Amino acid sequence: MKRVVITGLGVLSPIGNDIETFLQNLKAGRHGFTLEEWFPGQSEEKWVSARVKGFTPAILEPYFEKKELRRTDKLTQYAVYAAKKALEDSGCDWRERISDPYRCGVITATGVGGIETTEEQLLAYHNKGHRRVSVFTIPMMIGNMAPGVIAIKTGFRGSNYCPVSACSSSAHALGEAFRAIKHGYLDMAVTGGVEACTIGFAYAGFNNMTALTTSKDTERASIPFDKERNGFVLGEGAGMLVLEEYEQAKARGAKIYAEIAGYGSTCDAYHETSPNPDGSGGAKAMDLAVQEAGIKPEEVNYINAHGTSTPPNDRTETTAVKLTFGEHAYKLAINSTKSLTGHLLGAAGGVEAIATVLQIKHSFVHQTAGYKIPDPECDLDYVTGGMREAQINAAVSNSLGFGGHNVSLCFKKGE
Repeated sequence: MKRVVITGLGVLSPIGNDIETFLQNLKAGRHGFTLEEWFPGQSEEKWVSARVKGFTPAILEPYFEKKELRRTDKLTQYAVYAAKKALEDSGCDWRERISDPYRCGVITATGVGGIETTEEQLLAYHNKGHRRVSVFTIPMMIGNMAPGVIAIKTGFRGSNYCPVSACSSSAHALGEAFRAIKHGYLDMAVTGGVEACTIGFAYAGFNNMTALTTSKDTERASIPFDKERNGFVLGEGAGMLVLEEYEQAKARGAKIYAEIAGYGSTCDAYHETSPNPDGSGGAKAMDLAVQEAGIKPEEVNYINAHGTSTPPNDRTETTAVKLTFGEHAYKLAINSTKSLTGHLLGAAGGVEAIATVLQIKHSFVHQTAGYKIPDPECDLDYVTGGMREAQINAAVSNSLGFGGHNVSLCFKKGE
């Protein structure tokens, strides 16, 4: 079995479009929330959002020709940008280094896909007729085009696909890329997730099922584990990581952020959108990840929670942590990156994996922002009093998705 390490990071998020900005905002506990009109022409009312900021066509010039931008959904543009940044951060010219392109893979995920294109072309179809539907509609709307175009841009010919499991999608992608390298099928992989669905249609769908926060206060909109939490903030972005076989990374003198050592994946088999309140599915995923990492539960000292700020999720995840860790659960530092970024859906697991390894690398735990009122049913240490300096030896990052999907990734401090 091979060891797998993380040697490159690329992020696009409501709190930063590069790793340094993202890191500084994590440390400072600065969120990326704004108020905006989600339904222009229908309602002047404003709701909270978590959009990527400062993302202009000029940022994409190194990676796309102008004609390509017209033929790709924002989803693919986000994915390519973050993937290229991760490869640059890895400190290696992979095109020159690759001796066998079939040993380099791209496994990236999305929960929704190219929904902006889907909406735009459906309107064209219904309002202007079938001949006005763009010839680029299908490749623009399908989620697997993101890893496909990354491969075109890099020349990587190994495993290339797009897991789709709602909000656990990119955690699944990371886990599958990890296993492909661990078991010897790949030497390196670009992996993570992307989402770009901050449009009124998507907002209405989540809002009408009462999944989104009703708060109009950006400081109290995404408040995981707080008693007054009432829904998540819809966000967008991309988080991509370069995973590499340890001996290869060591031989080239690569910067190592952390080691990915365990992957647990389960299903609640309970309900389409609600987690099983007994927490057993999430607990089993954490059990499996820690076991594969070859460590004892009490060796884990930090959890990056799924922590959506919805009443059932945070309560159930707290229960799951207690099932897995027992009394040690009360000694764990737990936070939710969604308190700063909002919920990035299919990109959440990738962005939160980046947050996790940055905290391991730089020895701190960011605060769960916005928290004020304790909930007796959520009684663990959620790091609510500001950033905390801490040596993290082993960490777990959780991702839970509609459909009952549970994914846990276990990371260890890199050598």
